[in-house]
Amino acid sequence: MENVKYSKVSGIATYLPEKVLTNDDLSKMVDTSNEWIVTRTGIEQRHIASDDEYTYDLAYKSAIKSLEQENLSAKSVDCIIVATTTPADKCPSTATKVQSMLGATNAFAFDIQAACSGFVYGLSIADSFIKTGKARNILLIGSETMSKVTDWSDRSTCVLFGDGAGSCIVSSTTNDEHKIIDTKLYSDGERYDQIVIHNSLKNGGMGHMTMKGAEVFKSAIRCMSDSMLDILRNNSMSIDDVNWIVPHQANARIIKSLCELNGYPLDKTIISLQKHANTSSATIPLAIDYGMQNGKIKKGDMLLITAMGAGLTWGSALVRL
Repeated sequence: MENVKYSKVSGIATYLPEKVLTNDDLSKMVDTSNEWIVTRTGIEQRHIASDDEYTYDLAYKSAIKSLEQENLSAKSVDCIIVATTTPADKCPSTATKVQSMLGATNAFAFDIQAACSGFVYGLSIADSFIKTGKARNILLIGSETMSKVTDWSDRSTCVLFGDGAGSCIVSSTTNDEHKIIDTKLYSDGERYDQIVIHNSLKNGGMGHMTMKGAEVFKSAIRCMSDSMLDILRNNSMSIDDVNWIVPHQANARIIKSLCELNGYPLDKTIISLQKHANTSSATIPLAIDYGMQNGKIKKGDMLLITAMGAGLTWGSALVRL
């Protein structure tokens, strides 16, 4: 048993672009208001990348913070995983660009595309790499510039999204007190068309997002609820064993409905979207960092993480920090 390796999560860090777009700012662009947006989404503002600021820039700035927190050199990183829906280029990967910017010459690097579930998918992949001995220190990043694929004339979607990045170090440990306990991943291609950013190969250029809002709302509640129940059941745990629920930060009404459906206490649920809106794959690390910075999440806490995104993809993770 001494040789059993676990994977731990540490060095959680985030980056948000300097420009802030408030709801009042948006009301000058489309027919909306601060009250309308807050009532329906809980969002108060979002951060917007500048014209010459790309997904890899946000990822790099977040990654630097993670490495500094853990006093880890870039050359000590074995693997870089970037979850993103909004790469600056179709090819090569955002992860290899970040590798170059960091000087992480000993790492292998790749992107994953699971939309808003990307960070949860990345946790599961990193956990597997650690436990099978493929890597010792993995830099996991969720980074998005959603503003670049948002139709700012579409009131139904433009109020929802923002830009940001979050990262962490997933590393090997023999200490089972701080570890990724379990991850569960799911997808349903039959609901492929509920959220789509149209491919340039079809449309002659990167298209804007289209979303079937009412269907996505219902799917998000059901999918995240089911995956949370599954992972708790599979580990013989209940919600009482969890310190904090960390859901994907898409809409405050979705999060509240998720808790109401299962009788989960809202006061042990992290909600940070009011500050950054839906940043897709970056919302989970942004929410964890928000909880830590506000004195809620502490070392040793048990987190129940859950997300759903386009695909549809969804999943949950149990992590003791």
